[in-house]
Amino acid sequence: MKHFLLPLILFLAALQTARAQDMAAFFIAMPDHRIPQLEEAWRKDLVDLYRAGKPATLENMMGGRATLILLTEDYLLLQTTAQSTLEMKLLPLVNHTHVACVVTTLGAPAPDSRVAFFAPDWTPLDAASLWTPPAGEWYLRHDVDPHDPLLRRATSCLDMHLTHFRLSPDSPTLSAEYATPQYLSPDERDALRPFLADTPHVCRWNDGRFE
Repeated sequence: MKHFLLPLILFLAALQTARAQDMAAFFIAMPDHRIPQLEEAWRKDLVDLYRAGKPATLENMMGGRATLILLTEDYLLLQTTAQSTLEMKLLPLVNHTHVACVVTTLGAPAPDSRVAFFAPDWTPLDAASLWTPPAGEWYLRHDVDPHDPLLRRATSCLDMHLTHFRLSPDSPTLSAEYATPQYLSPDERDALRPFLADTPHVCRWNDGRFE
């Protein structure tokens, strides 16, 4: 009897790991305190509605509406409130294991995001060991002269730096878009625009890190 017990235990452990690394299961298992407006039963209902091809929208616990916009095997995009979104991506590690990147974005006064990483059981991971966020004045064009007086004048209005991070549903990438101009007045935005990079800064997942 004992020689049948170990294979069964290993099989159940492997099954649990596989389930934990499916995005739907990972989302449903999300600790309630990380998404207090949408408890576990409602997250399951959203997944069921989405898979049934029905509008995956429910009223949340704060009187707003949550909509599951996109769900794949390794990616999720959820409109949590009218002004906030949640994005999640399962990223590969060794031995068919994964780490989850979770991006929460608040949309007012302009989009601003927070990036966090978790193990499949929702244990928080050290972000510094898993990615290198864009640093310095990464949002400026590469050919900009930092001593240009027009640049100094245009950036004098920047009293905060807002970054909109987005995960890709199709590739292991994380893009950073400078969102501060959306917060500025039209005149301030027009003065700054010639100095801004034309495309988002893109970090690619490589050997267990976003770089």
